This record gives sequence, structure tokens and C-alpha cells, in this order.
Amino acid sequence: MLSEDVTMTTGDLFGNAGDQPHEVKAPLADRMRPRTFEELVGQDTLLAPGRPLRVAIERDLLQSILLWGPPGTGKTTLARLIAHITRAHFISFSAVLAGIKEIKAVMAEAELARRQMGRRTILFVDEIHRFNKAQQDAFLPRVETGDIVLIGATTENPSFEVNSALLSRSQVYVLRPLSPEATLDILRRALADAERGLGAEAIDVEPDAVEAIARLANGDARTALNLLEAAVMVAPTDPASHRRHLDVAFVAQVAQRRMLLYDKNGEEHYNLISALHKSMRNSDPDAAMYWLARMVEAGEDPLFISRRLVRFASEDIGIADPQALVVAVAAKDAVHFIGMPEGNTALAQAVVYLSTAPKSNALYLGYQQAASDALRAVAEPVPLHLRNAPTTLMKELEYGKGYRYAHEERDAVAAMDCLPEGLRGRKYYQPTERGFEKEIKRRLDAWEAIKARRKA
Repeated sequence: MLSEDVTMTTGDLFGNAGDQPHEVKAPLADRMRPRTFEELVGQDTLLAPGRPLRVAIERDLLQSILLWGPPGTGKTTLARLIAHITRAHFISFSAVLAGIKEIKAVMAEAELARRQMGRRTILFVDEIHRFNKAQQDAFLPRVETGDIVLIGATTENPSFEVNSALLSRSQVYVLRPLSPEATLDILRRALADAERGLGAEAIDVEPDAVEAIARLANGDARTALNLLEAAVMVAPTDPASHRRHLDVAFVAQVAQRRMLLYDKNGEEHYNLISALHKSMRNSDPDAAMYWLARMVEAGEDPLFISRRLVRFASEDIGIADPQALVVAVAAKDAVHFIGMPEGNTALAQAVVYLSTAPKSNALYLGYQQAASDALRAVAEPVPLHLRNAPTTLMKELEYGKGYRYAHEERDAVAAMDCLPEGLRGRKYYQPTERGFEKEIKRRLDAWEAIKARRKA
């Protein structure tokens, strides 16, 4: 058997919430944890009556699953509900505390339970993404033989963090951040519940204060309840009524600032930079400014953002506004020079400029096509007329023969091909009619006409 700090049976781990009172010092978020499906809010897409996952749980037919969602959306709560409902042997441990030794012990215990008692084991692994691939591999044999039904909970994208073999043997269920309405429902229940919540407290809470907490929680029920409890505990007392009073202003003081959901190494990192890039591409400076602020205020590396802006200036604007690259590089230099938080306005200036600049991906497409030809086509030698001839031998081999010096030509354009013979006539850069590219297109068309006349 595993040590008690790593694994416990259903009764040891979760207790009988309906039969035993919570300790007085238990946090509000723990006291208010739902004990039935009827108390669980915010995940109706997965757990409303008749939904496949709920039916499988209620009929004790659950197969291996992965619960993926942000903190405070109900992953552990759902595991607790399963623990109370299932007739299987239920074991739980956290990937933060357990290692390969504990995993092997659990596997052996599960195998023994099935062989001796014909009883399956449900294994709940919290924060399964913290296990490395070798540790995750240890689950595979027992999952395949049916000794265990695995329930893994993770805040990270399973596609990146869970072993592909384990992923293929599990059904992934996505838990969404709670809506403000769902969070409000949870907070109101906590304020009304005299047994487990704050209903017995001598406190008056303004409705606007509850709504403010719901917004600040950002879809996280645990954060919402923790903030409510913290605010209630230190709320000022009215001398006349001897009741505490909680309003919006006091909530703001307790909260200090919003804790933004952001993992600089996880999916949200890529989601937000994608949102910024696509908002700028769609010429929406307001959305771009918002996504920038989300990243900066959450602590993203400003030089990472700067690099993305420099790339955007060439990829999505290019010569439609050549100044865009100058602005992006200047913002990078400004951030590097003055640091943060002062550098946030330099980033904002660049974001707004790039959002409102004329757009063209002609450079990007042109380079992609040129790179494709460079990699796939026969690597023809550089035409002789484009080669330098610094030695007598090279001149004898006709290096540079036929080269025409553009500055000596009328309009500074020579009727001379510069691509290898097999690629002549290929057009990589095709400017748009937007911004400065309209002028570039006019020039290229005029030069093309001059070359055509001279060749004729």
C-alpha cells in the first residue's frame, strides 16, 4: 500500500461530505465544494442530465478520461463526485507529490484488487501533465489490461503534455472557464448557506460587490470564493449595527489587481500572441491593444512580443508601408533601453501603427515561392553575365560577359535576365494595390515594359 500522503481510499481522501461536518478552519472554497451533480454549475455541456459523461458516471461505466481545463473549473470536484458514486476501488494522488515508485505501487495494488476481488480500480491523477513521458508510460499496461480506469486532470493542453499512447486510450473532456453568471451563482450560494458558507455571518454584501468578485475571478470558482472569504473576514464593521459591510470599493482594495490567467510556457501563451497577430492583421487596433495588455500585464517577456511585432511588420505589411519595420524595431530598442513597465507604451505605439498600416503579404508569399524553387528546382549555376571576373582566367572563361551596367542605361534599366535559365519569367514578388506597394507596382510595370521594348 502507498503511504497516506500519496494515496488514500475514497473515504480517506474525500471523507463523507454529507455525514461529517467540515472543520471550522477549512477554506470556504473547500466547504462549498459541490457534493452532488445538482450543486455543480458551469459545465452543463458535459454534465447536464442525459449527457454521456454524466450517464457513464452515474451508471459506474466510466472509462479512462482526461479532464482538461483552467484552474477552478471543477476537475477535482468532478473526481470527488465520481469517488462517491463509484463502486470501484478509488485511489487518488497528485503528480506534484508522487514519483515512479508510487506509480508502480498503485499499479501493483490495482492488479491485486482485480485478481483477488474482481474489482476494478479508478485512479485519479491530479496535474497529470507534471509527470514526464516515462512516468506516464507506467500507466499504459494497466490501462490496456483494464486493471485501472485512469482519470487525469490537467490545466495544460493534453496534445502537448500527455503521452500520445495514453492520449489515444483516453477520452478528453474540456472544462470551460465559468461564465460570470455561473460564478455569481456560486458566490450567492456561499453567502446564503448558513451551514457550509457565510450565511451565519453578520455581514451585508452589496450586489455590486458580488458581481465585482465574479468578474475578478476570471472564470475560476476557487479564486472567487477565496476572494469573497478574504473580503468578508476583514470587512469594516458598522458601529451602530455591529454588522460588517462589503462594497465594491473594499473588494477592489482586497483584490489589489486582477490575476490574469496566463502560462508563458503553455497554450494560453500561444493563444494570446495569435490573437494579437490576427487582430493587427485585420486592422483592429482596439482588439490588438487589448491582447497586448493581456500579455504585458500578465508578465509576458516584452522582447518576445517585440520579436513578433518585427516579424509581423515584414510578413503582413512589408513594402505596403516600409516604415512599419522601422517602427517595430524602434519599439524593440525602446523596450530594451528603458525596460518595463515604461516600455509598455512603446509596444502599444507599435501595435497601433502596425494595426493601422496598409496590409500586404506579397513579400511573405514571394519569399515562400522563391524558397520552394531554391529547395526543389535544379540548382542551376549563376549565369555567366552575372559573375564577377577578378582574374584573367575568369575573364577567359567569359565570366561577366554580356553584363550591362544599369546606370549606363536609359532609365537605369537594362534588358537583361537575372534568373537562371530554367526559372526565367518567374514572378515572386507581386505587389498589391495597397499603400506604397501601389507605387512599387507602377514602377515594376513600367520597367517591365521598357525591358520588353528593348528585347524586341
